Amino acid sequence: MTIDNAHTVPTGPRRSVKLDRDEALRLLGSVSLGRIVFTRHALPTVRPVNHVLDGGDIVIRTHEGAALTRHTRQAGGPGVVVAYEADAIDPETHLGWSVVVTGYADLVTDPHELARYQAMLHPWVQQTMDYAVRIRPDLITGIRLTTAGP
Repeated sequence: MTIDNAHTVPTGPRRSVKLDRDEALRLLGSVSLGRIVFTRHALPTVRPVNHVLDGGDIVIRTHEGAALTRHTRQAGGPGVVVAYEADAIDPETHLGWSVVVTGYADLVTDPHELARYQAMLHPWVQQTMDYAVRIRPDLITGIRLTTAGP
């Protein structure tokens, strides 16, 4: 079977433009799907999740038994170090943006906050999601892919 990708490959190179913190957060807040990266058994683990941005923090929902729930529950101090990535890149033009946030994740334990996040964020998967994890960004980086024209 032959796949013809000639129609999806754009002409010309792309340029990567660095985003400032405010623009990166604005773009992150414009989408609802991202990928959380955390350590499990000393190896990086990636999970696609939906999120909301709340006062600069990223909030996701999780469930009992999830590796991330266990990991954040066991953490002391500021939480566990995670990375969070979201993007919007057109598959045909290869134009768009990508944002990566590195920070500390902790389990939301306050019942009022948890209820608020449960009302704000509806998981895409059909599973009971009784927990919320808050990521407090420490480092925010992002790029916008544009045409490399004059």
